[in-house]
Amino acid sequence: MTEIATGPPLHGPTAGRRPEAIKAVPVRHPWRWVAAAAVLAITADVVYTMVTAPNLNWNVVGTYLVQRLIREGILITLELTVLAMVIGIVLGVVLAVMRLSPNPVVSWVSWFYIWFFRGTPVLVQIFFWFNLALVLPHVGVGIPGFPLLWQVSTNVLVTPFMAAVFGLGFNEAAYMAEIVRAGIISVEHGQTEAAQALGMTRLQVMQRIVLPQAMRVIIPPTGNETISMLKTTSLAFVATVPELFTRAQQISSANFAVVELLIVISVWYLVMTSILTVGQYYLERYYGRGAQRELPPTPFQRFRSLLFTFHAPRPMPGEATISRPSERR
Repeated sequence: MTEIATGPPLHGPTAGRRPEAIKAVPVRHPWRWVAAAAVLAITADVVYTMVTAPNLNWNVVGTYLVQRLIREGILITLELTVLAMVIGIVLGVVLAVMRLSPNPVVSWVSWFYIWFFRGTPVLVQIFFWFNLALVLPHVGVGIPGFPLLWQVSTNVLVTPFMAAVFGLGFNEAAYMAEIVRAGIISVEHGQTEAAQALGMTRLQVMQRIVLPQAMRVIIPPTGNETISMLKTTSLAFVATVPELFTRAQQISSANFAVVELLIVISVWYLVMTSILTVGQYYLERYYGRGAQRELPPTPFQRFRSLLFTFHAPRPMPGEATISRPSERR
C-alpha cells in the first residue's frame, strides 16, 4: 500500500494549470523485516546444526551419492513409476468411462473397484500380490470343470517386481478414474448435445470435443499423482524389490550409516521430483493454450528477457514522465 499526496485541486485560480507530480510514499512494514529475519535465523541455525553434527559423516554421503547400487536403485525406481502410472492411467480412463456409462451393471462394477482399491492401503495390496502364491500356487487358462489348457507357477508369473507393479498400478487406477471422471464432467453437457446434433458418434464426441477440454482439468492432478507415485515406490521394499530405498537400507545395514544413506536417497528423490515438476509445468502450459489468449512467459523466457532487454533509465525526481500534446508542441 502507498500513501498518495496529490497537488492542489483543479478549480479556482489554479484551474487550467498542470497538477503537481504525485508523490507516492511507500508504507513501511517493519514487522515484515522482523519476521523475515527470524525465519532466516531459524533456518540458518537448523542448517548449521545439521552440517556440523558430530556424528554425521558427509564423506559417506559424497561417496554413495553416485555409487553403483544407488544408480541401479534409481533405475528400478523409475521403471516402477513408469509402469505403475501406465497401468493407472489406462485402467483409470476405462474405469472412468465405465462409471459414466448408462449401463448400471458396468457403472456399479467400476464403483466397486474404486471403492475397494481406494479403501485399502497400497502397502497391503503390494503384500497381497507378493504372497499370492500362498492361495494360488498356479495360474492357468481353461474352461471351468475341465483340465487347464495352460498353467504356470504363480511365483514365476508374479515376481517381486511384478507384485510391486500390480499393487501400485491397480491402486493408482482407482485414483486416476476419479480424476478423469472429474475432467469429463467439467465439460459443459451442452457441447456434447451440440456435437451429437451435428451427427458425431459418442466416440467422436469424446475424442474431439470432451477430452481436449477435460485435459486441462486432468493434467495437473495427474502430474501430482506421478510425483507421488515416484515416492510411493519406496513401499516396494516389502516385496524385496531393489529400488532406491531398498538399496539404501541394504547398504546402511552393512556400514551403519543410516542417516547418511537417507540423505543420499533424499537428494535423488528431490532431483527426480524436480525434473517431473518441470515436465508437468510445460504439459499444463501446452494444454492451457485454448483457455488463454496469450500464455505468460516461461521462467526461461523471463530470464532471457531480463538479460537481453535494455531498459531506458528511470527518470530523475522532478522530471516529467508524460507530457501533454499541447506541451510537446
